[in-house]
Amino acid sequence: MSLASPFLDVPTTRDYAYDWALVDVETSGLMARRDRVLSIAVITLGPDGEQTGEFSTLLDPGCDPGPVDVHGLTAERLRGAPTFDQVAGRIGALLQDRVLVAHNAQFDYDFLAHEFARARMWLPVSQRLCTLALNRQVDPPTEDMKLGSLAAHYGVTQQRAHDALDDTRVLAGVLRASLREAARLDLPLPLVTCPPRAESQFTPSPPKTPCAYRNPGRLAPGGPLQQGMKVAITGETAHARAELVGRAVAAGLNMMTSVSRHTSVLVTNETASRSTKARRALAEGVPVIDEQTFLRLLTDVRPGTEHEAPAVGVAPVTEPETERIEPVEPAPSTTSAFAPVPSQRSRPVTGTADKPLSGRRVLVLGGVHADAAAARLHVVELGGSAAINLSASVTDVVLLQGGEGDRRLKRITALELPVHDLQWLVSPTAKDQKPSALRALEPHVLPRGGVIDLPMPHSGPAPEWYVTAGWAPRSDCEIDVVAFLLDEDEQITSEEDFIFYGAPEHPAGTARLLTGGPAEQTIALDLASLPPATRKVVIAAAIDGTPTFGAVGAVQVGAAPGSSGAPLARATLDAATTERTMLLAEIYRRGPLWRLRAVGQGYDHGLDTLARGYGVEVAD
Repeated sequence: MSLASPFLDVPTTRDYAYDWALVDVETSGLMARRDRVLSIAVITLGPDGEQTGEFSTLLDPGCDPGPVDVHGLTAERLRGAPTFDQVAGRIGALLQDRVLVAHNAQFDYDFLAHEFARARMWLPVSQRLCTLALNRQVDPPTEDMKLGSLAAHYGVTQQRAHDALDDTRVLAGVLRASLREAARLDLPLPLVTCPPRAESQFTPSPPKTPCAYRNPGRLAPGGPLQQGMKVAITGETAHARAELVGRAVAAGLNMMTSVSRHTSVLVTNETASRSTKARRALAEGVPVIDEQTFLRLLTDVRPGTEHEAPAVGVAPVTEPETERIEPVEPAPSTTSAFAPVPSQRSRPVTGTADKPLSGRRVLVLGGVHADAAAARLHVVELGGSAAINLSASVTDVVLLQGGEGDRRLKRITALELPVHDLQWLVSPTAKDQKPSALRALEPHVLPRGGVIDLPMPHSGPAPEWYVTAGWAPRSDCEIDVVAFLLDEDEQITSEEDFIFYGAPEHPAGTARLLTGGPAEQTIALDLASLPPATRKVVIAAAIDGTPTFGAVGAVQVGAAPGSSGAPLARATLDAATTERTMLLAEIYRRGPLWRLRAVGQGYDHGLDTLARGYGVEVAD
């Protein structure tokens, strides 16, 4: 029976059975706050996977339809179609009390949220499920995670790509098959809670013009202002705040809305002010001047040093170079049955085909954190990839002390996966290899500290790069992934360069935080559009709660071109013990190229302290 059939054997247990509303939208562009929905299709399914409803329509966006070569929707085709507000009620009724499902669900959800806001209505969605995120957990042996590739793998017929109704029908088949695989592997569904949001809460402000000058440091007593100085203002002012800011920006100063250790001067008329900015300035030793002094200094702002212009170039798209940097290893446990393989500094890594675990994906169960981390490190040294969850790509399981109590072991036994003891890692054999779990092209496995070039095309648009962090689901804490866009002085040039849950999108659209589930978050980067001052993007994770990363366990980081692209590189970071904040990866300029480094450096302090070091003050 075809997987597209509504009567496919879909799991109906409580963990997998929901009323679903499958959605696909075709849009005039990629930015939800700016672009419009051109067509929409909604298919509803019951908990048993049977279709209960279907609706689709073209929409008149009232604007240019954008890339017609992609979606085929010309202005002529759309002329006479209803506007979104005319069908919003019908769409809302289909979404009400159902889990919204889409491939790259945040994209469709954000576009619908904006369209409903324009129609002065709430988007009636409280939960969503992304089939892209679900299949990243299932990890089927497909070349990439595009809807068409998954459809081909699961046997679902696709007739017209980028047709909203056909894509939604294909999505229905992919969802049914993905739910079956998730149930087979006993995987929790990556459901995302979607609280109601007002438009002002998720529409970024227009980006301010980036300051063209490097921060020269703090204002010296009696000294002049210099272009690039970071200036903050607090309290009442005689002149309008907008006027002061405008004059300062025109003079080449970098106006900030918060105070950090990188702030050059704070302007206030209230010497005894107890504002947050004033308290922070006092704590950091930031100079304070009054408004009149500031106005006087504005008449003679000294020239600054412009940000260095980055070299322009491309990397080949065929085989990116990897650089092996000596990893920082966790201290081996005194009970370990093997010693870590010695690292080889600056040794080029061109492949792992000659290593015994090449192409293997190994899940380690049990053991104290130090032993499990050392085992996973050894897997990587032997050419394998360390898994953090059970998935279709896992080829082997290593059982450490206490692992027999892991709830996944029963499912592993039913799947007939080879289970080994620790001694197997000393001299692994290839006889138990599972060919069905292998891909034609596996991602590069980066050790902690490993580096790889990000390939860019010689012509045509450069892809967005998606850096995804995943971990074992937790019920006792939340983990937040953040990003800092830094200049050559390791500082943000504006508060907009801090991407986090409270500001998930840079106003220019160059960096975005995407949530694929409670145990997965992604930073999407349009490297070609980053400001020239941005020399490095630091991606970090912080725990909101009492546990530490030692209790959370390994964090897996993967980098892929495009939201559904095949992962170029993957790293498993698990050297943490008491740390509550961890630097996961950094993407930085190296001459004309961009490079990705797997970092894995942890800190005991919280996100506020980490952010402050980069020039950001996180509000309580």
